[in-house]
Amino acid sequence: MPSLGTQAASLEGKKPNIIFILTDDQGYGDLSVHGNPVLKTPNLDKMHAESVRFTNWHNSPTCAPTRSALLTGRHEFRNGITHTILERERLRLDSVTLAQVLQKAGYATGIFGKWHLGDEEAYRPDKRGFEETFIHGAGGIGQSYPGSCGDAPGNAYFDPAILHNGTFEETKGYCTDVFFEQATKWIETKKGQKEKPFLCWLSTNAPHGPYIAKPEDKALYDGKTPNEAAANFFGMLHNIDMNVGKLFAKLDEWGLAEDTLVIFMNDNGGTAGGAVFNAGMRGQKGSPWIGGVHAISFWRWKGTLKPADCNALTAHIDFFRTLSSLGGAKLDDSLLQQSAEARNLTPLLENPAASWEDRFLFTHVGRWPKGTSPDAAKLNNAAVRNTQYTLVSETARGPKAPKDAEPKWQLFDVIADPSQKNDIAASHPEVVKKLSDTYDAWWTSLKGQYDINENAIGPKLNPFAELYWKQFGGGPTAEDYERMDPEKAKTFEASRQRQAAGKRATD
Repeated sequence: MPSLGTQAASLEGKKPNIIFILTDDQGYGDLSVHGNPVLKTPNLDKMHAESVRFTNWHNSPTCAPTRSALLTGRHEFRNGITHTILERERLRLDSVTLAQVLQKAGYATGIFGKWHLGDEEAYRPDKRGFEETFIHGAGGIGQSYPGSCGDAPGNAYFDPAILHNGTFEETKGYCTDVFFEQATKWIETKKGQKEKPFLCWLSTNAPHGPYIAKPEDKALYDGKTPNEAAANFFGMLHNIDMNVGKLFAKLDEWGLAEDTLVIFMNDNGGTAGGAVFNAGMRGQKGSPWIGGVHAISFWRWKGTLKPADCNALTAHIDFFRTLSSLGGAKLDDSLLQQSAEARNLTPLLENPAASWEDRFLFTHVGRWPKGTSPDAAKLNNAAVRNTQYTLVSETARGPKAPKDAEPKWQLFDVIADPSQKNDIAASHPEVVKKLSDTYDAWWTSLKGQYDINENAIGPKLNPFAELYWKQFGGGPTAEDYERMDPEKAKTFEASRQRQAAGKRATD
């Protein structure tokens, strides 16, 4: 009987320390070991050689959706997350997170960097299972949107103000260095506590735009990329790679390497690096194509996991059950139901060539205008896939698109055609029907879940901004009230789409 990923492997209950490194907007092709002809990532290349590598791993097309799926074991729409802003990035309050599950199993838990699942007090990570929190607000340092989603006012990549256990700290240095240094300090406090393992969630805001690298890091790629954005982007990734190397050196120094599972992943498809190399994939961040969701997934546990490629069809939703199993957490019926579409990957970690029953994975970019019907956007930028086939429906956009253009399913054999160049829908109607029927059933099952945050009205001011002003003084100004006005959320996305269409018309 092929494994459904539900059986217990011998790894279950081993309770390793867990360090999860999640980068923001790095692409699958943004590693030298994956064939990038310009970018050099020696430390991540070394990690690749020492890891179980899930080569067919899929996340969501954008960041908050991926984070929610990783933490809960279910598709982002079931968590009420259909966007990255406008209250639609908030993780529903009845979702139970991996941090809560592992904390109950005896783990110390800490998060460093990006949270992006709600900036209001009830949604913050300290209420979702993380006892140590060191985070910026919103989806990126310095961001501010109508309603609740926003960072500390005027925040920047250098010397950022970071919310540390409820109080802002004015840090010194480059953001990625700051997050790795703080995480490393926290790990050091846990190194002698073998009876209490730790979960360190280290989620960088880099290399998300704005593309601002340390000058010395950008200089490594000056003249080697087609534009300044790519040079900065690669400089930001160089900095991440160096920090990974420093962290591994500390684990070796402290004798923790064999007791610690380190996982490295990017949250969605790439961005600025695609101008140089996209690993032969179609699409990038924010698209339903493979290039929008195919992710790096390295799992390194020295002395326990044998390095190998694993080509089983796997995804972010599997993270929750897998780490719960490794951490010795028992999932009750409600948590098994919450993660019903997920699988436990411990059999694949133990044997990457283990049999693996086929499955379906679902992608939808979301982002329909606030206040409109989700059902009207059912086939806008969506995909469903199994191991061999991917069915994609892309929205017609731009000034030249017909006003009555309807989304249309396209079918690709991703084993024979991994770059998704040849639409074979006309010659395989039976496959189209099977996959589209499966997608229809899945969409119907989402009702009452994808619309949880759709009509939410945010506060008049970004909560992180209010906390910052309370601590340091200043603000809010009339301009702040105007920018953060929650009523603007109703038209914000539609306005942004119109602006993007106008820009494409002039490009």
